[in-house]
Amino acid sequence: MGELFEVRETLPDGRGRAGVIRTPHGDVETPAFIAVGTKATVKAVLPETMKSLGAQAVLANAYHLYLQPGPDVVDEAGGLGKFMNWSGPTFTDSGGFQVLSLGAGFRKVLSMDANRVQADDVIAEGKERLARVDDDGVTFTSHLDGSRHRFTPEVSMGIQHQLGADIIFAFDELTTLVNTRGYQEQSVRRTHAWAQRCVDEHRRLTRERADKPYQALFGVVQGAQYEDLRRKAARGLVEIRDADGRGFDGYGIGGALEKQNLATIVGWVTDELPDDKPRHLLGISEPDDLFAAVAAGADTFDCVSPSRVARNAAIYAATGRYNITGACYKRDFTPLDPECDCYTCAHYTRAYIHHLFKAKEMLASTLCTIHNERFIIRLVDDIRAAIGDGRFEDLREHVLGRYYRS
Repeated sequence: MGELFEVRETLPDGRGRAGVIRTPHGDVETPAFIAVGTKATVKAVLPETMKSLGAQAVLANAYHLYLQPGPDVVDEAGGLGKFMNWSGPTFTDSGGFQVLSLGAGFRKVLSMDANRVQADDVIAEGKERLARVDDDGVTFTSHLDGSRHRFTPEVSMGIQHQLGADIIFAFDELTTLVNTRGYQEQSVRRTHAWAQRCVDEHRRLTRERADKPYQALFGVVQGAQYEDLRRKAARGLVEIRDADGRGFDGYGIGGALEKQNLATIVGWVTDELPDDKPRHLLGISEPDDLFAAVAAGADTFDCVSPSRVARNAAIYAATGRYNITGACYKRDFTPLDPECDCYTCAHYTRAYIHHLFKAKEMLASTLCTIHNERFIIRLVDDIRAAIGDGRFEDLREHVLGRYYRS
């Protein structure tokens, strides 16, 4: 395999850069927003539509595809891209976030702090604990049918090799801001040990499946809001090697990030990572976060938010986010965003989409998802162009000044 990543332009006063990630299924120009197709689909829209919106790659979730339809089915279909009729690059995350967050009965709040636990199997808020972490892996209960399962670094690697994505992630332990400092330290050590096991298993499976395209493996940096832990975790991942001397092909930045400190935390991490490898920030898509992350050195991003909020009638627009079900849009015959070039804005009005939501028509989700995904993809494309043209700070001031003006 040739070089995975090339830096083409850098910000003069920051860590940000524009470049290209090369995969067996095409290049990804960075910075790039990676659309989330959790179960091998971006909800409510066709893969062909995502291509027309400018999506360069999609990310699916190993946990969900493991439970349904099963990685063996995807493998037999020819891999994730062929299974979902997507010809471009693909990513899969390790499943660690979902194993722990869904298994504990929470979405983005999971506490391993003993002070918040009433008993061995009950979280203080009354949620049954359905995921248990030990040094070898995680035992969890499926949110679909209550069946019991076990994920280890080796299991996650096996699943992701069967899914066949171009870029895959090491199995890590999710922590949140409510975890104690002591638990965060323990988790960083555990994630480091799991990362080594992922690298070793990735080497074994790559050799075993030598007829398949090479899959780039990214390590995931944890450490929450603590500078020393973030830097230690990043340095530790950089040092990991397999028996052939190969380390990670890139790095993910995961775990809990305080929004107000996002740029600072990402900066701590990117300071410790090699410049010649890509960095993926997991789970962000708000305009201010995108600018902050790019300036701090992140190259790619993924988030379910554009499609999720679209299904709940929230619309991104140049002048700010709004809810299309508001009464003021009943007779508004203008596009969702007059400045948008998407299919929805070219053909449909606010009044019509307002009607679709009120009538509970499925088409509402499709049209709004098309718009929201295009809005974020185009914004990141503009950021990439601005890096090359030396207009990054001007663009940030212009975009955020309008989007957050109220």
